[in-house]
Amino acid sequence: MNALLFPGQGSQIVGMGSELHDNFNIVKEIFKKADEKLKYPISKMILSGPEDQLQLTKNTQPAILTTSYSIFRVLKDEFKINMDTFKYFAGHSLGEYSALVCADALNFEDALYLLHERGKAMQEAVPIGYGSMIAVLGTKIKDINNFIESIKDKEGVCEIANDNADGQVIISGNKNKLDYFQSVLKEKKIKTIPLKVSAPFHCSLMKSAANKMREKIQNINFQKPKYPIVTNVTAEAEMNPENLKKLLIEQISSTVRWRESIINISGNKISNFVEVGPGKVLSGMVKRTIKDVNCFSINSIADIKKFKDESDK
Repeated sequence: MNALLFPGQGSQIVGMGSELHDNFNIVKEIFKKADEKLKYPISKMILSGPEDQLQLTKNTQPAILTTSYSIFRVLKDEFKINMDTFKYFAGHSLGEYSALVCADALNFEDALYLLHERGKAMQEAVPIGYGSMIAVLGTKIKDINNFIESIKDKEGVCEIANDNADGQVIISGNKNKLDYFQSVLKEKKIKTIPLKVSAPFHCSLMKSAANKMREKIQNINFQKPKYPIVTNVTAEAEMNPENLKKLLIEQISSTVRWRESIINISGNKISNFVEVGPGKVLSGMVKRTIKDVNCFSINSIADIKKFKDESDK
C-alpha cells in the first residue's frame, strides 16, 4: 500500500509544474482557475516569476497548492493511477490543504482562498525582523526539549515549530531568544542553521493568525475525505470534517509533528511514500526517519511514468 505526501513552504521554485502545464489541458485549466479565484496572475508567478513575488508567503502557499493539485490530477486522470492503492494522505503544513483537496474534502478554489488569507495572516502576525526560525541538526527531540526548558526563564518565545525527521528539528520564536538559544547550542557543539523565512511559523506568536483564520475556516464547507488525512497537530488519521477544520486552525500555532506522522503511517503496512508537488524535501525526511522504505518524488512526466511502471509490477 501507498501513502501520498504533499509538500509545504520551502519547496517552491519558479517554473514548478511547467512541463505538465505545457502538456496537459487539465493543468492549464487548474492554473486558470487559480488566477480567476485569486484575481491576480498566480500562474505567471509559478511559471516565470519573478522569484521575489513567488517567495511572499501569501503567494507561495496557493502556488504550491496549485502545483501539487495539478500533479495529482495528471496522476489520477491522465495516467489513471489507481488511487485505491493509497491508504493515507498527509501534507506538511500548508500541504495539509493539498491533501484535503486531493481527498475531496475541500474544494480547490476554497483552499486557494484560505491559503492566500492564511499566508497574509501569518505574515502580519509578527513585525518583520521580530521573529526568526532555526534548524537544529543531529539532535534528538527529547534533548532539544530539555535545552528549551533550561532557558524558559529568559523572556520571549522559543518553541519547536517542526519535528521534521530524526536529527532535523525547526525552532521558532522571538529573534532575541532564538539568538540566545543558538549560543547555548553552540557551546554544546550542536549545529544550527538560521532559516530564510519572513515570520516565525508554527509557534505561539502565530496565535493572532490562528484567530484571524478561525472564522474563515469555519465558514467553508468541508466534506468527509475519501482517504484518511494524517494531520500535523495529532500525527493521527482523521476523517471527521469538523475535526479537520479545528485542526487546521490549531495547526497555525502548533508543532508540525511530521516525524511522528511518518512513523505512524509506516506502522500501518505502508511500503511506498509518494511525494506529489514541487521538490524532494519530504522524501528526504521520510528516508531519515524510516529505513528501507520506497520513496517517489513526482514532479515530471518521467517521474509519473517511473512510478506507474513500479506500480504495475
